[in-house]
Amino acid sequence: MDPSVEQLRRRLESAGQRHVLQFWPELSEEERAAFLQELAQLDLQRLKEHCDGATRAAAAPPASLDRHIEPVPPEIIGGVKRSDSGCLSEWEREGLLQVSESRVGVLLLAGGQGTRLGVQYPKGMYDVGLPSGKTLYQIQAERIHKVQELAARKFGSACTVPWYIMTSEFTLAPTERFFQENNYFGLEPSNVVMFEQRMIPAVTFDGKVILQGKGKIAMAPDGNGGLYQALVDSRVLEDFGRRGVEYLHVYCVDNILVKMADPVFIGFCVSKGADCGAKVVVKADPAEPVGVVCRVRGVSQVVEYSEIGPESAGLRGPGGELVFSAGNICNHFFTRSFLQEVAAKFEVQLKQHVAIKKVPFVDSCGNQVKPSEPNGIKMEKFVFDVFPFSRNFVVFEVVREDEFSPLKSAAGAAADTPTTARNSLLTQHCRWAAAAGATLLDGRGNAFHPAASVSADPPQFEISPLVSYFGEDLQPLLNGRTLQTPFVLDGNRAKELQAAQSRV
Repeated sequence: MDPSVEQLRRRLESAGQRHVLQFWPELSEEERAAFLQELAQLDLQRLKEHCDGATRAAAAPPASLDRHIEPVPPEIIGGVKRSDSGCLSEWEREGLLQVSESRVGVLLLAGGQGTRLGVQYPKGMYDVGLPSGKTLYQIQAERIHKVQELAARKFGSACTVPWYIMTSEFTLAPTERFFQENNYFGLEPSNVVMFEQRMIPAVTFDGKVILQGKGKIAMAPDGNGGLYQALVDSRVLEDFGRRGVEYLHVYCVDNILVKMADPVFIGFCVSKGADCGAKVVVKADPAEPVGVVCRVRGVSQVVEYSEIGPESAGLRGPGGELVFSAGNICNHFFTRSFLQEVAAKFEVQLKQHVAIKKVPFVDSCGNQVKPSEPNGIKMEKFVFDVFPFSRNFVVFEVVREDEFSPLKSAAGAAADTPTTARNSLLTQHCRWAAAAGATLLDGRGNAFHPAASVSADPPQFEISPLVSYFGEDLQPLLNGRTLQTPFVLDGNRAKELQAAQSRV
């Protein structure tokens, strides 16, 4: 055997992972070269520590934090319904000012594989069935276009909101190809920066690295908390500095209602002098499986729903509201200086979380197995685990129906499906149209009257983000009009309506 391979075998044995090379004699020269390249990227010094830590963490029951938690204090919370209209307007102006000066970037967390959704491509490429056929990536790109336009219009200066997209080994190549094929949805390619997070091995319950193939380890992205190491690895922190980006809006790819570089949220955080902020929605009910932004022993953080007992989760205040109501939606604000400090000082302190998964593997005879039950442990870091390191943490509460509808599961699941995401967006657009003075007719010719909640069967009425970012500028186009759906209000339709108005 090649001396370098023999040395590798000894190092794997000392880490308790001698099985990794069990199929080496069966591999072709090409497969061996690829496998060696993969193994060279593993930190073999820390492999035993990683595997042992994964088994210990998976065996330990989640700790209850009930005795140590308290709600976030009201003085650090703002919100769409909590704050007066004057404050909201001031924050929006401040946010648009920062955007107009090209001091704001958006950073998308898009390293996941979309397994629950049941597709073999990145979630951002998913078409939920809108009348326009737009994917999540296209909707988000067009919102960037529009917020740049709104800021430039208000302050008279051309500006750029760079889009940073954190991918993984699974999602980088298809995402790059998708953006190239779609001409970056009209954005300047140099302002769309893609980078990769690290991959770490999946582990069996007895601490063995899982072989996905005879010459392939089962690897998984290190969670969205891998962001902080990836910012260093890919020199993205340096790119922030070169561009003069001081504030980052960080969000997860699957939220169809996300407001890119939301001026109100940015302005709120900047006005409060925050280095770190989180958007939240009021939990739908005590048992909703979302983390809660709260304080533990006086420190702001996200507590997972598994760490709070039903009695604490169901606590209510004098008005009947949930005491622990601030549901985390993976929508955050960071200053560049805070991200630099996290990368330099705190990244190594981030907690490792356990995810129990079904991981395809090869058995000891070399047969490919697709398990029907969970068989492996994937360790993840979470993006929100930096909250305790913040010196000035703030919370901004938004309306769920306006800003949060995640796409997580395939059609037929109870929630967070393509249907619920599509209906959330269409219902929102119907509300905007009604507020602008329009009457929408459904497929049977009946007028639709949108309620505050999401409709199960809204009319197929869609507004392009290039026409309106969040319901603004629609009244001149729609007031007094009766529109038969399906109807897509895109740039061309907007011009037609403007031309018709001018002829009246």
